[in-house]
Amino acid sequence: MTGNSCIVLPDDYKGYNLEFFSVPRHYEDSLESILIPSGLIQDRIERLARDVATDFGSEPFAALCVLKGGYKFLADLLEKIKQCYRFNSENSVPFSVDFIRLQSYEGDCSTGKVKVLGVDGLSFLQNKNVLVVEDIIDTGKTMQVLLEILEEQKPKSVKVASLFVKRTTLSSGFQPDYVGFEIPNKFIVGYALDYNEYFRDLNHVCVINEHGKEKYSKKNTKLL
Repeated sequence: MTGNSCIVLPDDYKGYNLEFFSVPRHYEDSLESILIPSGLIQDRIERLARDVATDFGSEPFAALCVLKGGYKFLADLLEKIKQCYRFNSENSVPFSVDFIRLQSYEGDCSTGKVKVLGVDGLSFLQNKNVLVVEDIIDTGKTMQVLLEILEEQKPKSVKVASLFVKRTTLSSGFQPDYVGFEIPNKFIVGYALDYNEYFRDLNHVCVINEHGKEKYSKKNTKLL
C-alpha cells in the first residue's frame, strides 16, 4: 500500500494461537487464529486519533459512521480524539456524529451490489468537514459509492478512516486517508466485525475457520 502509513501484515502472517489469549468459549471451535489482539488495536487507534486531531486542527467536523461494523471503531476513535483535544486546548473543537449503513455482503461473499441505507437527510453535511469511519475496506467499491453520494451534499472536505484494509486483487485502488492495518485476504471477525451478525462480541480480531462459517451460516443460526 502506498500513500498511507499503517501496520502491514504479510500474506504468510499466521497471527497468534487462541491459547495465548482469552476468547469467548462459544467461539473457540470457530476460529483459526487471533490475527490482531485487542490491545494492539487500541494502541493503533490512539495513533490514528492523534493524526486525525492534528489534520483537522481547529476545524469542527462531522463523523459519519458506517454501520454496523464501524460502531466500535467510531466510539474508540472519537474517545481518543477527545483525549488529544484535552491535552491541546488550542485545537479543542466540537464534532457531530451520524450513521449510515452500506450492504454488499451476504455471509462471507460479496453480492456485487451495493445497498445504501440511511442516506436521507444528509444535507446537514453541506460545507462541513466530514470524517467517514469504516471498519474495513475490501475492494473499495462500496466506499466509492458512498463518497459519490456525499459529494452531492457539497461538503467542505471528506476524509476516510478505516481500521482495516484488505489486500486483494479485486481492489479498485481506493485508499483511505487513515488506515490502521493492512491485512491479507482473509475473512476476519471480532471487534464488531461480524459473520451473519455473530462475533461482534469478540474483542480480538480473528480469522474464522470453515467450521465457524458452517456453524454460523444462515441456515444453521436459525437453530441457535
